[in-house]
Amino acid sequence: MMSRRALLCYSVLCGAGVLWSGGLILALALGHRPVDKVVVVGVAALLTVPGFAAGILSNRRGYRTQQPRRLWALSSWVPPHVPMWAALTTGVVFFGFWLAIVLAFFALEGNPGINADGAYVLDRTTVVDEATYERQLDHTQQISLGVLGAFATGGAFLCAARATDHEPG
Repeated sequence: MMSRRALLCYSVLCGAGVLWSGGLILALALGHRPVDKVVVVGVAALLTVPGFAAGILSNRRGYRTQQPRRLWALSSWVPPHVPMWAALTTGVVFFGFWLAIVLAFFALEGNPGINADGAYVLDRTTVVDEATYERQLDHTQQISLGVLGAFATGGAFLCAARATDHEPG
C-alpha cells in the first residue's frame, strides 16, 4: 500500500500536469507556441502518468471496488469523505479538457505533413500555406494535451481522495 505522503506527492505532480496542460492549451488557443511540441507532450506525460497510475491502483486496492453501485449517482463514484465541491470542481476541470479535445477535433482539417518537395499539405494531397499547417499542428498538440490534462485531473483527484481517507485499509 502506498503511503499518504507519496499519494499527496503524486496528487501535486498531477496538479502540476493539469496546470501545464491547461496553460499550454490556452497558449495554443491564443496562437503562441512557447515550447517545442515534443517537450510539451513529454513533460505533460511525465507529470501525469505516474500519478494517474498510482491513483487508480491505490483506489482499487484501498476500496476494493469493482464498479459503481449506481451508474449516474455522483456518490457512487466519489468516496464518502471527499467534499462535494472537490468532486464538482474536478468534474468541471475534466469537462474543460474534454471540451478542448472536441473543439480541436472540429478544427482539424486533415493530417498535416510536408511533401518531398517541401510543400505543406493536409492528408498528403491538399496544399496549404505555412500558417494553416502550423495551426493544424497546434490542433493535434491540443488534442494530446487535452487527453493528458484530463488524465492528470483524474489522477490528482484519485490520489488526493485516497490520501485524505482516514479509514484503515
